[in-house]
Amino acid sequence: MIEPTTGFSPEPSQPTSWWRAANVPPTIGVYASRFSPMVTLLSAIFLTVALGSVVGLSVSASKLDRIESPEQALSLMVSRTRDVEEGLKRAPRWERQLLAWISGDDEAERSHEIQWYRELAEVSEDPLVPLQLAILQAEAGHVSQALLSAHDWAKEDDPLPQFADLVMAAYGEGPAQDADSYAVWQAELAEVLPSGWFYDRLAERLAQRANDSALVTRIQEQAAERVDRQFARSHRLTLVELGAMAVGTVVCVLLWVKRKETVSFVRLHEPGVPPPWPGGVGAAVLLRGGAIGAMLTALFLLYAPPDNVSLRALAIPLTNVPLLLLAYRHLFRPSGMTFDEGFGLEIGWARTGRLALAVLAVVAAGLWGGWIMDRLSEALHQTSHWAEWFDADLVWATPSLTVVSLLEYVVFAPLFEELAFRGLLFAILRRKFSFLPAALISAGVFGIAHGYGWVGLLSVCWSGVLWAWIYEKTGSILPGILAHAINNLLVCLAVMALLR
Repeated sequence: MIEPTTGFSPEPSQPTSWWRAANVPPTIGVYASRFSPMVTLLSAIFLTVALGSVVGLSVSASKLDRIESPEQALSLMVSRTRDVEEGLKRAPRWERQLLAWISGDDEAERSHEIQWYRELAEVSEDPLVPLQLAILQAEAGHVSQALLSAHDWAKEDDPLPQFADLVMAAYGEGPAQDADSYAVWQAELAEVLPSGWFYDRLAERLAQRANDSALVTRIQEQAAERVDRQFARSHRLTLVELGAMAVGTVVCVLLWVKRKETVSFVRLHEPGVPPPWPGGVGAAVLLRGGAIGAMLTALFLLYAPPDNVSLRALAIPLTNVPLLLLAYRHLFRPSGMTFDEGFGLEIGWARTGRLALAVLAVVAAGLWGGWIMDRLSEALHQTSHWAEWFDADLVWATPSLTVVSLLEYVVFAPLFEELAFRGLLFAILRRKFSFLPAALISAGVFGIAHGYGWVGLLSVCWSGVLWAWIYEKTGSILPGILAHAINNLLVCLAVMALLR
């Protein structure tokens, strides 16, 4: 079904517009002129259905289904987050102001945590969930809600009546009980709640109601040691991100100042984008390779053992190999180019300084974009669902399995996703469209494929546009791969620093 034809003549010139590509290079080489339209159409339909399924699942399915033990996961996340906030209160004033500017409004964060606990309480049968929700509400200033819930527990099965007594004793406004009663409640609390923020808050409140200053001091001292350790771990990573933002911002300013120069000082490779391949052939390759990859992904999800992290990590390269092989056969080889030449992977040691500047610029732009989106989502009372970024392998797995997960997130995903979405999809779109439409389309497909909510979708799309921009600016896919890897590494380290 494939007939070879020559393609040396330039594509017909198009009138300049904001969306249509200008100065498209002529095709070079001999390409297949006809792919079976039926196969290409079926591939397009299958990909559309696959992406639609991802969107449908992300909208309709409960995000809690992604987590094997959502009760333990949310308890750990909220407890550690509250510990970091407690540690921030003990930091110097300048540090409190700086980190508060970065992390945003703690009141909004508490509101989201309460919302997530309410969502979990609707589906979970674990009695600790409503108890922890009540503590979270009371500590956020919503004492009446916590007491109202405790009043309802008195009519429920054990251990909820016992939990009701604890909450009423800690946060109720009635007269204080005798010392023996508070000693009994403290003993009960030690049996039902694991150590951490929730236990400390309730234990301290009970000690205060009993006017036991020595116990209050002991609880605070024990909590301070854990809080300071947790704050230090998260604080170091925040400082690294701030340093990257500062240096990268300077590079972004230089790029803006020199934007009208004929040759960019971060240019790494020629020809870059648009590539010298026919757009029609490229579209057929993308649809067919993408459909094969989607089929293989579905097979992995259906039949691969869920606890086999090694096999899951191999799923990324294996599902992308068909697309790359088709691209090599029908795009790279006919143009006389290798992968290194076509993707701009060969830059030489002399240009490593330019490469570093390009990576710093796009990493900083990504961090700034993430900060702005966080502030906007706060203003709109929206946030990414906690289950979208919680990863059990990074938090609870053995060291060997955690290393495999890091390999998947920091090496395989950046490499193959950039080759597919920027190196092929974006590059081929650039033969038809100008930069912005091509970048938005490729970033939109990239974001949808991740299956996040709308806040996460916007964040991923922003990253996709940045990585397309740096590919266009440098002519090499390598800065996008490295920036993508750094972005994923920072996310993984943030999860591990907070929760592991």
